[in-house]
Amino acid sequence: MPMWAQLNLQDAVTPLMEQMVMFHDHTMMILTMITIIVSYIMINMFMMKATNRFLLDAQTLESIWTILPGVILIFIAMPSLHLLYTMDEVNKPVLTVKAIGHQWYWSYEYSDFRQIEFDSYMKSTQDLQMNEYRLLEVDNRMVLPMKSEIRLIVTAADVLHSWTVPSIGIKIDATPGRLNQGSFELLRPGVFYGQCSEICGANHSFMPIVMESANLKHFLKWLNSL
Repeated sequence: MPMWAQLNLQDAVTPLMEQMVMFHDHTMMILTMITIIVSYIMINMFMMKATNRFLLDAQTLESIWTILPGVILIFIAMPSLHLLYTMDEVNKPVLTVKAIGHQWYWSYEYSDFRQIEFDSYMKSTQDLQMNEYRLLEVDNRMVLPMKSEIRLIVTAADVLHSWTVPSIGIKIDATPGRLNQGSFELLRPGVFYGQCSEICGANHSFMPIVMESANLKHFLKWLNSL
């Protein structure tokens, strides 16, 4: 989860988020180089009093500064398109979970094993334990097995919502009457936090998402306890 004064992205939990972090670093490196070069040229132009009279109509220079931005955009677009197509792939999921957005809580359905359904409400401040976070903890966590391909289907029962967990690189709009899907694979155990990212009413800020990644044995034990 994010900490105070954190500037970088959250630690990646899925291969998808790892690729997003790499693309972010790749793009920021290109933008930093462009900023430095353009700033250097602008400072030189302001500081230098000499004028090059042959620079008023330089076809070669104009061709260079027209082609070069196009080449730079290609270097940004290629990994971006690869990442977009990777986000849409769903390769033989082991488990399918359906998340339904309500005003103002989430409900989950595990229909692969048996009809398991539960609601997930934010915990009030007086119900929090010492190791739980205010405005982020819920009464029923979403538990998933690690190192397994998970398919997530998202919809809404009333208005627009958005199911978002930054550390796994997933943000799926929950639209009434429509099923949107995404997939991910959790690489390590832990508890990961998210929130609704679509303004959905007065209590929009009070419908958090808590996902617990566990090994298969703990996951099956949790299923049997429901």
